[in-house]
Amino acid sequence: MLELDNLQKTFHPGTPNEVRALQGVSLTLDPGSFLIIIGTNGSGKSTLLNAVAGTFFVDTGKIHLAGHNITRWAEHQRARLIGRVFQNPFSGTAPSMSIAENMALAARRGRPRGFGWALNQRLREELRERVRSLNMGLEGRLDNAIGSLSGGQRQALTLLMASWLKPELLLLDEHTAALDPKSADQVIRLSHEIIQRDKLTTLMVTHSMQQAVHLGDRLIMMHQGRILSDLRGADKARAQPDDLLRRFEEIRQRDRFSPSVAELLQRAYV
Repeated sequence: MLELDNLQKTFHPGTPNEVRALQGVSLTLDPGSFLIIIGTNGSGKSTLLNAVAGTFFVDTGKIHLAGHNITRWAEHQRARLIGRVFQNPFSGTAPSMSIAENMALAARRGRPRGFGWALNQRLREELRERVRSLNMGLEGRLDNAIGSLSGGQRQALTLLMASWLKPELLLLDEHTAALDPKSADQVIRLSHEIIQRDKLTTLMVTHSMQQAVHLGDRLIMMHQGRILSDLRGADKARAQPDDLLRRFEEIRQRDRFSPSVAELLQRAYV
Protein backbone atom coordinates (compact mmCIF):
# COMPACT_ATOMS: atom_id res chain seq x y z
CA MET A 1 0.00 0.00 0.00
CA LEU A 2 1.14 3.53 -0.82
CA GLU A 3 0.02 6.40 1.41
CA LEU A 4 0.75 10.04 0.65
CA ASP A 5 -0.22 12.50 3.36
CA ASN A 6 -0.36 16.23 2.59
CA LEU A 7 2.76 16.41 0.43
CA GLN A 8 4.12 19.93 -0.05
CA LYS A 9 7.06 20.91 -2.24
CA THR A 10 8.21 24.39 -3.26
CA PHE A 11 11.19 24.96 -5.53
CA HIS A 12 13.26 28.17 -5.23
CA PRO A 13 11.20 29.48 -2.29
CA GLY A 14 11.29 33.21 -1.66
CA THR A 15 12.65 34.02 -5.13
CA PRO A 16 11.03 35.32 -8.34
CA ASN A 17 11.32 31.74 -9.66
CA GLU A 18 9.34 30.19 -6.79
CA VAL A 19 7.24 27.22 -7.90
CA ARG A 20 4.74 25.58 -5.58
CA ALA A 21 4.95 22.21 -7.26
CA LEU A 22 2.96 20.14 -4.74
CA GLN A 23 0.28 21.76 -2.61
CA GLY A 24 -1.14 19.30 -0.15
CA VAL A 25 -1.32 16.09 -2.21
CA SER A 26 -2.86 13.19 -0.30
CA LEU A 27 -3.93 9.79 -1.59
CA THR A 28 -3.99 6.13 -0.64
CA LEU A 29 -3.29 3.46 -3.24
CA ASP A 30 -4.32 -0.09 -2.42
CA PRO A 31 -1.99 -3.01 -3.25
CA GLY A 32 -2.33 -4.02 -6.88
CA SER A 33 -4.04 -0.80 -7.91
CA PHE A 34 -3.01 0.83 -11.20
CA LEU A 35 -3.27 4.63 -10.98
CA ILE A 36 -3.07 6.86 -14.07
CA ILE A 37 -1.99 10.50 -13.55
CA ILE A 38 -2.78 13.21 -16.09
CA GLY A 39 -2.56 16.98 -16.01
CA THR A 40 -1.46 20.09 -17.83
CA ASN A 41 2.22 20.93 -18.22
CA GLY A 42 3.62 21.96 -14.86
CA SER A 43 0.69 20.43 -12.99
CA GLY A 44 2.93 18.39 -10.68
CA LYS A 45 2.60 14.95 -12.29
CA SER A 46 6.28 14.12 -12.61
CA THR A 47 7.06 16.06 -9.45
CA LEU A 48 4.79 13.68 -7.59
CA LEU A 49 6.57 10.65 -9.01
CA ASN A 50 9.96 12.18 -8.17
CA ALA A 51 8.82 12.85 -4.61
CA VAL A 52 7.77 9.22 -4.20
CA ALA A 53 10.98 7.94 -5.82
CA GLY A 54 13.14 10.07 -3.53
CA THR A 55 14.69 12.32 -6.20
CA PHE A 56 14.21 15.06 -3.60
CA PHE A 57 12.68 15.30 -0.14
CA VAL A 58 9.26 16.92 0.26
CA ASP A 59 9.07 20.04 2.43
CA THR A 60 6.26 18.64 4.55
CA GLY A 61 4.06 15.57 4.52
CA LYS A 62 4.65 11.84 4.82
CA ILE A 63 5.15 8.95 2.41
CA HIS A 64 4.46 5.40 3.52
CA LEU A 65 5.05 2.36 1.31
CA ALA A 66 4.51 -1.28 2.24
CA GLY A 67 4.37 -0.39 5.94
CA HIS A 68 7.56 1.72 5.87
CA ASN A 69 7.81 5.44 6.44
CA ILE A 70 10.11 6.27 3.52
CA THR A 71 9.73 10.06 3.74
CA ARG A 72 13.40 10.57 4.60
CA TRP A 73 14.84 7.54 2.86
CA ALA A 74 17.43 8.31 0.19
CA GLU A 75 16.61 7.44 -3.41
CA HIS A 76 18.88 4.39 -3.45
CA GLN A 77 17.19 3.05 -0.30
CA ARG A 78 13.75 3.41 -1.85
CA ALA A 79 14.99 1.55 -4.94
CA ARG A 80 14.74 -1.66 -2.91
CA LEU A 81 10.97 -1.19 -2.96
CA ILE A 82 10.41 0.84 -6.13
CA GLY A 83 10.95 0.10 -9.81
CA ARG A 84 10.94 3.00 -12.28
CA VAL A 85 10.84 3.55 -16.03
CA PHE A 86 11.68 7.06 -17.27
CA GLN A 87 10.45 8.95 -20.33
CA ASN A 88 13.87 8.85 -21.96
CA PRO A 89 14.63 5.33 -23.26
CA PHE A 90 18.31 5.96 -22.50
CA SER A 91 17.73 6.59 -18.79
CA GLY A 92 17.82 3.88 -16.16
CA THR A 93 20.36 1.67 -17.94
CA ALA A 94 24.12 1.57 -18.51
CA PRO A 95 24.43 1.96 -22.32
CA SER A 96 27.96 0.58 -22.65
CA MET A 97 27.09 -2.57 -20.73
CA SER A 98 25.48 -5.59 -22.35
CA ILE A 99 21.83 -6.57 -22.09
CA ALA A 100 22.85 -9.44 -19.82
CA GLU A 101 24.90 -7.21 -17.51
CA ASN A 102 22.11 -4.66 -17.21
CA MET A 103 19.59 -7.39 -16.46
CA ALA A 104 21.93 -8.93 -13.88
CA LEU A 105 22.12 -5.59 -12.08
CA ALA A 106 18.33 -5.47 -11.97
CA ALA A 107 18.17 -9.03 -10.62
CA ARG A 108 20.63 -8.08 -7.87
CA ARG A 109 19.08 -4.77 -6.88
CA GLY A 110 19.54 -4.23 -3.17
CA ARG A 111 22.13 -7.03 -2.87
CA PRO A 112 25.94 -7.13 -3.11
CA ARG A 113 27.02 -6.87 -6.76
CA GLY A 114 29.68 -8.83 -8.60
CA PHE A 115 29.42 -9.84 -12.24
CA GLY A 116 31.58 -12.93 -11.89
CA TRP A 117 28.96 -14.42 -9.61
CA ALA A 118 25.86 -12.65 -10.86
CA LEU A 119 26.16 -13.77 -14.48
CA ASN A 120 26.31 -17.48 -13.80
CA GLN A 121 24.78 -19.91 -16.27
CA ARG A 122 21.55 -20.38 -14.35
CA LEU A 123 20.85 -16.65 -14.26
CA ARG A 124 21.75 -16.27 -17.93
CA GLU A 125 19.18 -18.90 -18.85
CA GLU A 126 16.56 -17.24 -16.66
CA LEU A 127 17.08 -13.80 -18.17
CA ARG A 128 17.18 -15.32 -21.67
CA GLU A 129 13.68 -16.72 -21.07
CA ARG A 130 12.43 -13.40 -19.72
CA VAL A 131 13.88 -11.48 -22.65
CA ARG A 132 12.33 -14.02 -25.03
CA SER A 133 8.91 -13.15 -23.57
CA LEU A 134 9.24 -9.66 -25.13
CA ASN A 135 8.94 -11.23 -28.60
CA MET A 136 11.56 -8.84 -29.96
CA GLY A 137 14.22 -11.41 -30.87
CA LEU A 138 16.64 -10.03 -28.27
CA GLU A 139 17.26 -13.33 -26.47
CA GLY A 140 20.04 -14.08 -28.95
CA ARG A 141 21.69 -10.69 -28.43
CA LEU A 142 22.34 -10.79 -24.69
CA ASP A 143 25.97 -9.78 -25.11
CA ASN A 144 25.15 -6.72 -27.24
CA ALA A 145 25.54 -3.31 -25.63
CA ILE A 146 22.12 -2.08 -24.56
CA GLY A 147 22.98 1.33 -26.00
CA SER A 148 22.97 -0.19 -29.50
CA LEU A 149 19.24 -0.98 -29.35
CA SER A 150 16.31 1.05 -30.66
CA GLY A 151 14.33 3.19 -28.25
CA GLY A 152 11.42 0.75 -28.17
CA GLN A 153 13.65 -2.25 -27.52
CA ARG A 154 15.51 -0.44 -24.81
CA GLN A 155 12.33 0.78 -23.11
CA ALA A 156 10.90 -2.75 -23.15
CA LEU A 157 14.07 -4.05 -21.49
CA THR A 158 14.00 -1.21 -18.96
CA LEU A 159 10.44 -2.16 -18.07
CA LEU A 160 11.51 -5.78 -17.67
CA MET A 161 14.37 -4.68 -15.39
CA ALA A 162 12.17 -2.38 -13.30
CA SER A 163 9.64 -5.15 -12.67
CA TRP A 164 12.11 -8.07 -12.35
CA LEU A 165 11.89 -8.32 -8.55
CA LYS A 166 8.17 -7.51 -8.38
CA PRO A 167 8.64 -4.16 -6.61
CA GLU A 168 6.17 -2.87 -4.05
CA LEU A 169 5.59 0.06 -6.40
CA LEU A 170 6.20 0.58 -10.13
CA LEU A 171 6.59 4.15 -11.44
CA LEU A 172 6.04 4.80 -15.15
CA ASP A 173 6.87 8.40 -16.05
CA GLU A 174 5.53 9.04 -19.57
CA HIS A 175 7.52 5.99 -20.57
CA THR A 176 6.17 5.87 -24.14
CA ALA A 177 6.26 9.61 -24.92
CA ALA A 178 9.58 9.45 -26.81
CA LEU A 179 8.68 6.38 -28.88
CA ASP A 180 7.18 6.02 -32.34
CA PRO A 181 3.52 4.86 -32.33
CA LYS A 182 4.29 1.21 -33.09
CA SER A 183 6.95 0.97 -30.36
CA ALA A 184 4.71 2.85 -27.93
CA ASP A 185 1.89 0.34 -28.51
CA GLN A 186 4.30 -2.57 -27.91
CA VAL A 187 5.58 -1.09 -24.66
CA ILE A 188 2.07 -0.26 -23.43
CA ARG A 189 0.92 -3.82 -24.18
CA LEU A 190 3.92 -5.19 -22.32
CA SER A 191 3.34 -2.82 -19.40
CA HIS A 192 -0.27 -3.95 -19.08
CA GLU A 193 0.69 -7.63 -19.24
CA ILE A 194 3.38 -7.33 -16.55
CA ILE A 195 1.25 -5.21 -14.22
CA GLN A 196 -1.71 -7.57 -14.52
CA ARG A 197 0.36 -10.75 -14.26
CA ASP A 198 2.34 -9.69 -11.21
CA LYS A 199 -0.43 -7.53 -9.66
CA LEU A 200 1.97 -4.61 -9.33
CA THR A 201 0.90 -1.44 -7.57
CA THR A 202 1.56 1.17 -10.23
CA LEU A 203 1.67 4.94 -10.76
CA MET A 204 1.74 5.95 -14.42
CA VAL A 205 2.01 9.50 -15.77
CA THR A 206 0.83 10.02 -19.33
CA HIS A 207 -0.20 12.74 -21.78
CA SER A 208 -2.16 10.24 -23.87
CA MET A 209 -5.90 10.44 -23.26
CA GLN A 210 -6.30 7.04 -24.95
CA GLN A 211 -3.90 5.47 -22.46
CA ALA A 212 -5.59 7.33 -19.60
CA VAL A 213 -9.04 5.90 -20.28
CA HIS A 214 -8.03 2.39 -21.38
CA LEU A 215 -5.43 1.60 -18.73
CA GLY A 216 -5.59 1.36 -14.97
CA ASP A 217 -8.42 1.18 -12.46
CA ARG A 218 -8.09 4.74 -11.15
CA LEU A 219 -7.44 8.14 -12.75
CA ILE A 220 -6.44 11.43 -11.14
CA MET A 221 -6.09 14.80 -12.82
CA MET A 222 -3.59 17.26 -11.37
CA HIS A 223 -3.32 21.02 -11.78
CA GLN A 224 -1.00 23.50 -10.09
CA GLY A 225 0.23 20.92 -7.62
CA ARG A 226 -3.19 19.70 -6.52
CA ILE A 227 -5.49 16.80 -7.34
CA LEU A 228 -8.50 18.22 -9.20
CA SER A 229 -10.42 14.99 -9.76
CA ASP A 230 -10.15 11.36 -8.76
CA LEU A 231 -12.03 8.80 -10.85
CA ARG A 232 -12.32 5.15 -9.91
CA GLY A 233 -14.72 2.26 -10.33
CA ALA A 234 -17.67 2.99 -12.61
CA ASP A 235 -16.64 6.63 -13.03
CA LYS A 236 -13.25 5.56 -14.37
CA ALA A 237 -14.82 2.94 -16.63
CA ARG A 238 -17.16 5.55 -18.16
CA ALA A 239 -14.42 8.13 -18.81
CA GLN A 240 -13.77 8.92 -22.48
CA PRO A 241 -10.93 10.87 -24.12
CA ASP A 242 -13.33 13.68 -25.09
CA ASP A 243 -14.39 14.07 -21.45
CA LEU A 244 -10.79 14.53 -20.37
CA LEU A 245 -10.00 16.91 -23.22
CA ARG A 246 -13.07 18.98 -22.34
CA ARG A 247 -11.88 19.20 -18.76
CA PHE A 248 -8.44 20.36 -19.92
CA GLU A 249 -10.09 23.05 -22.04
CA GLU A 250 -12.09 24.23 -19.03
CA ILE A 251 -8.88 24.55 -17.06
CA ARG A 252 -7.18 26.42 -19.90
CA GLN A 253 -10.06 28.86 -20.20
CA ARG A 254 -10.19 29.40 -16.46
CA ASP A 255 -6.49 30.13 -16.27
CA ARG A 256 -6.79 32.85 -18.91
CA PHE A 257 -8.47 35.09 -16.38
CA SER A 258 -7.14 36.60 -13.19
CA PRO A 259 -8.82 35.40 -9.99
CA SER A 260 -10.76 38.66 -9.65
CA VAL A 261 -12.12 38.53 -13.22
CA ALA A 262 -12.96 34.84 -12.90
CA GLU A 263 -14.86 35.55 -9.68
CA LEU A 264 -16.88 38.33 -11.35
CA LEU A 265 -17.74 36.07 -14.29
CA GLN A 266 -18.75 33.29 -11.94
CA ARG A 267 -21.09 35.62 -10.02
CA ALA A 268 -22.63 36.86 -13.26
CA TYR A 269 -23.72 33.36 -14.21
CA VAL A 270 -24.99 32.20 -10.81
